[in-house]
Amino acid sequence: MDRTNQEQDANPRSRIVIPARLESTRLPRKLLLRETGQSLLQHTYEAASQARLPENVCVAADHLEIVAEVKRFGGQALITDPAAASGTDRVAEIAQTRPDADIWVNVQGDEPEISGAAIDQAIRLLQQHPSASISTLATPIRSRRQLEDPACVKVVMNNEGRALYFSRSIIPHPRQWSDDLLQRRPPIFYQHVGLYAYRREFLLGLSDLPPSPLEQVERLEQLRALAAGCEIRVGVVDEPTCGIDTAADYRAFVSRHRNRYHASRRA
Repeated sequence: MDRTNQEQDANPRSRIVIPARLESTRLPRKLLLRETGQSLLQHTYEAASQARLPENVCVAADHLEIVAEVKRFGGQALITDPAAASGTDRVAEIAQTRPDADIWVNVQGDEPEISGAAIDQAIRLLQQHPSASISTLATPIRSRRQLEDPACVKVVMNNEGRALYFSRSIIPHPRQWSDDLLQRRPPIFYQHVGLYAYRREFLLGLSDLPPSPLEQVERLEQLRALAAGCEIRVGVVDEPTCGIDTAADYRAFVSRHRNRYHASRRA
């Protein structure tokens, strides 16, 4: 038996779901963009497939065009409710039909540079902490511009890596600012990386939890789970991946992809 199978036998089984909407708001049909020769969705699927612990990867699609694209590159896709309120609801819809896996990982379809090691790290957090219902990731913030950007979601954890709070504001908030706060080791400030792993039982009941005032004020879904007393474990990674939200994001990804391709040809 190889090492991967040994790890899966010794720990709860896990699967990856990639929620995929055809009509994104800021960059229409972005998952089907293919300036690199592959669709953005295929890049994400292949990146997620590098994780060693999950048994498989499935796309939760809202449209037959998405399903057709996944079948074209040889992946697995299932149609989910087009009216689903969120990607998490699409993951739960797939998990509902598969009671054989206890851990479900939500990988966004616009994360073509997601690390397989990061996915495995999120899964291991739930394997190692049976009391946790959710795991996610964070990375140090070393830029004041990033720290002050409300689009950069911040997280604070206790000494054991349990999430205390997520916010668009600066947390913790310094009473007196000094630039050396950004260089502290261990870091003071962390950016939340939007990769989630859920225990199946919790995931299936998540939509039944009422929205909390904190969630509604900050517009952060994970605050619903915290307000309900859920334990969220946070793993630290060196660098965040770059999600594709705008045309500029996609152009930057295409440039990085081509640079990697040319570098590999020269090696």
